[in-house]
Amino acid sequence: MLWISRLSGFFSAAMMMVVLSPSFQTFPPAEAIRSSQMDGASPRHGGVGNSGPLLQLSFRRAPVFGNARECGVPGQSRPGVCDPGLVHVAITLDLVYLRGSIAAIHSILQHSRCPESLFFHFLVSDTGLETLVASTFPNLNFKVYYFDPDLVKDLISTSVRQALEQPLNHARNYLADLLEPCIGRVIYLDSDLVVVDDISKLWDTDLGTKTIGAPEYCHANFTRYFTDSFWSNKQLSGTFSGRRPCYFNTGVMVIDLRKWRHVGYTKRIERWMEIQKRERIYELGSLPPFLLVFGGHVAPIEHRWNQHGLGGDNVRGSCRDLHPGPISLLHWSGSGKPWLRLDSKHQCPLDVLWAPYDLYLRSF
Repeated sequence: MLWISRLSGFFSAAMMMVVLSPSFQTFPPAEAIRSSQMDGASPRHGGVGNSGPLLQLSFRRAPVFGNARECGVPGQSRPGVCDPGLVHVAITLDLVYLRGSIAAIHSILQHSRCPESLFFHFLVSDTGLETLVASTFPNLNFKVYYFDPDLVKDLISTSVRQALEQPLNHARNYLADLLEPCIGRVIYLDSDLVVVDDISKLWDTDLGTKTIGAPEYCHANFTRYFTDSFWSNKQLSGTFSGRRPCYFNTGVMVIDLRKWRHVGYTKRIERWMEIQKRERIYELGSLPPFLLVFGGHVAPIEHRWNQHGLGGDNVRGSCRDLHPGPISLLHWSGSGKPWLRLDSKHQCPLDVLWAPYDLYLRSF
């Protein structure tokens, strides 16, 4: 009877897609956006050149998303990065996860009541991505920032998964330095998620006196994120003295950049990475330094804003279920990514909830 339960799971997921995406519409075939069309073009917003591997990528042009009436009449020109009233969103772009990033952007625009008031900040280490994004989203307000891998190459230690060792995973540590000083707040999002609610609700999170906000999971075994040698070293583990740290996923964070700059949190994160290189105090990639610096000092955000862990581990039968409660953001954290499983015809039931936002066409 296993096939019956699996079929039931797929049907339930399909029905949930309708509930989560009431505004989704099917789009007629549109012009394919290929990087081969970019050769010799001048990228918008200054920035980076072209890259050979992009010749194998092709995306459908996204529809134009306009502001609802209550957002006010948009201006005749694009807003500048320092214009007040903007909602700032930061996402990394790289060749491996580009398909996921494009889907994330698409989902945010589709569910935003005021998409013309969004400003995206893209952190890149690969060249050529800027023009591809501009072609896929012609009306998008965005800027690209080059993140130099040399900033962290001597700080990164080996991890349980090689993907976690990539320098761009640590770009979030430097948002306060990379983004313009006029930007006081930003939403940071991973590339393996989709937003199914108006992101301005997340933007309006009250951080109080805290520097970052994120959904916390205090039922998780916090000790397992660090090695036995860390907990046995009172000088190191004493960093949590007087704090009640809870696990939080760094793939969805609201960050007060002004407070971050004032305190100098980037240096604090780097110091823990240096200790890790010497003493091996954790096994994961970029998450533990955030837990060390901010654990117990996080403004809580509703769990609806990070239904994480949907990636599982790509082992047969490892598909994950949704957490109980309402949903505003679906996050395929873990090694299993929905686009890879969908392409291989071995998708998990919840992967169909990601598919409507996929603009990828084919490889050449």
